[in-house]
Amino acid sequence: MSQERIPAWVSVGILSAVNILLAFLVSAILFYYLDINPIDAAKIMWSGAFETGEGIGYTLYYATGFIFTGLAVAVAFHAGLFNIGGEGQAYIGGLGVGLVCLLLGDVLPFALLLPLSIIAGGLFGAAWAFIPAWLQAKRGSHIVITTIMSNFIAASLMAYLLVEVLKPSSQMSAESKVFPEASWLPKMNEFFGGFGLDIPTSPLNISFFWALICAALVWVFIWHTRWGYEIRSVGASQSASAYAGISYPKVVILAMVISGMLSGFFALNALQGELHQIKLNFVEGFGVTGIAVALMGRNHPVGVILASLLFGFLYQGGAELSFEYGVDRNIVVVLQGLVILFCGALEHMMRPRIEQLYLAFANRATAQAKGA
Repeated sequence: MSQERIPAWVSVGILSAVNILLAFLVSAILFYYLDINPIDAAKIMWSGAFETGEGIGYTLYYATGFIFTGLAVAVAFHAGLFNIGGEGQAYIGGLGVGLVCLLLGDVLPFALLLPLSIIAGGLFGAAWAFIPAWLQAKRGSHIVITTIMSNFIAASLMAYLLVEVLKPSSQMSAESKVFPEASWLPKMNEFFGGFGLDIPTSPLNISFFWALICAALVWVFIWHTRWGYEIRSVGASQSASAYAGISYPKVVILAMVISGMLSGFFALNALQGELHQIKLNFVEGFGVTGIAVALMGRNHPVGVILASLLFGFLYQGGAELSFEYGVDRNIVVVLQGLVILFCGALEHMMRPRIEQLYLAFANRATAQAKGA
């Protein structure tokens, strides 16, 4: 079968839709086992995620975090690197954002504080990603191992800082003091309220706009710059790119630093936009789920955005389902796992049949056109 005859909308769009449908069908069997009507469950999840202003706000809030971590994984993938350190890079990025808000929140106007927090979150995340990148580029250490190790080191470092340095002496919980209110990112209801629009209250904040801007910038960088071409060349063939004079160490460090920077931006949404203080485990697995988001999105910014919306739907819809039926919220993790299974490990299971069906319809249409 000639792959050139299969258009992208079939091999990417239709195949992904079929895999997601299979994941939901298996989920339906799970719901039957839990004595939950799967149709009612789907209606509750959909209405909880998309049929109210508040639900849409929560869905987009979760999707914002997934866009940052999904883009981070996608950039590294294009260089042939498997960055599993997004969790730690987002954690350390939160330290950068938190320090800017704690130290300068009452000093600088918000117009200056916002770009500083963006720069700090990106630099701290990039600096944390630089360590495994340098070890891979210069010492040959495997990026998967070093990024996994860096996650644990980041968690231990943040725990120490929150307990011994950042925690106020008057409180027991391991968290920093609350950021000055002047440093908080405006919620969408506040932002649009300034234009006379009434938006329901939710955690969704203006970092959503920055996530979309980052997606556009990643698209321009990867497909329309020389550095992006070098990253894609190394990812396609390290030996061929070396023959063409492309420096492998430079590309590894560049791709990982940008990946870490994007992970660091996650803290804008979670800390400066919602929690307003540094807390333990504020990343909450978003860095790991970003791997699935990138895989489902085929490492393309548009695909990452769509996959992020899907996982935002699962998060918010699953929370609504848990509230309505009283099931454990870990059902969301199971749903995510099924989506990852069919869109990742079993991605190509249905590809031959779908391509055969497409070719059969295409050949029939061609024959009818010739006959006419």
